[in-house]
Amino acid sequence: MENPVLTKEMLIQGFKDLGLKKGMKLMVHSSFKSFGTVEGGPDTVIDAIMETIGTEGTLLMPSFNHGRPYDNGEIFDVNTTRTINGIIPETFRKRKDVVRSINPTHPFCAWGNNKERYTKDHQKFDAFGINSPLHRLMQDGGYCMLIGVSYRSNTFHHMVETCENAPCLKPRGEVYPVRLHDGTETKAHTWSWRSAGCIITDGASYEPRMREIDHRAVIGNAEVILYKLSDGYKVIAECMHDGSVDGLTCSVCSIRPRVCEWTVDK
Repeated sequence: MENPVLTKEMLIQGFKDLGLKKGMKLMVHSSFKSFGTVEGGPDTVIDAIMETIGTEGTLLMPSFNHGRPYDNGEIFDVNTTRTINGIIPETFRKRKDVVRSINPTHPFCAWGNNKERYTKDHQKFDAFGINSPLHRLMQDGGYCMLIGVSYRSNTFHHMVETCENAPCLKPRGEVYPVRLHDGTETKAHTWSWRSAGCIITDGASYEPRMREIDHRAVIGNAEVILYKLSDGYKVIAECMHDGSVDGLTCSVCSIRPRVCEWTVDK
C-alpha cells in the first residue's frame, strides 16, 4: 500500500505525539524528502511546526552557507544569500515574519516570540559559543528537532565544542566582508573550522548515548528526533572529555584549526 500524502493536520498530530507543545523554543534541522509526499510542500511543514508551538514559542532554523559565496568571489548578503541546508530552511528564510542573524558562514533564522533575542548581535559573538543563537536557546530551555536527518546534522554539537574550548576550533579565527540589511558592507568574524573531521561530533559517535535522553517518532516516512538542548549538552561534553563509544577524547586529538586566507590572529 502506498504511503498517504501528509497533510498539515497529520503533521501537527505527529509533532504533538513526539512532544512538541505550545510555547516551546525549538531548533530544527530537516530533510523535506524524508517525509515522502507532503500536501502543499515545505510551507506546510513550516506551518505545522508554527501552529504546534504557537506564537508564544520560537522556531530557529539554520541559514548557513559554509563559506560558499566567498569561494565564488561573492560575499554573504543577509537579505539574499541562500542557505544550503535544504528546502525547508530556505523557504523559512524567505518568510516576511522571519529574521536572520549576521554571520558570514553560519547565520540563523528565527520566528516567533523573542525572535530578535536569538538573532541580535550574532556578529559580535561566536558563531556557536556563548551568546550565540543556540547558546541563548539552550539557556531558555530550548529543544532541537531532527527531521529525517541523523545526529551528523546536529549543529548543536558545535556549540558544545565551542563552549567546552575544543582545541580544534578557533571561535573568532576568521573574518569576512558581509552585506547588511541596508546594503552597506562591513566585516564580521566567524569561527575557524578544524583542519580535519571529528569522529565525536562530525561523525556523531555520541549518538548511542543520545538515545538515553531523546524522543523518537515516525511521521510519514521520516524518523523524527526531539531532545532538550541542556540534556544533549551533558552527553556531548562527556563524550568529548571522557570518550564516546570509540574511546577518543579531545585531550588526545591532534587536530587543530585550519589556516586560510581569511584567518586572523584574534
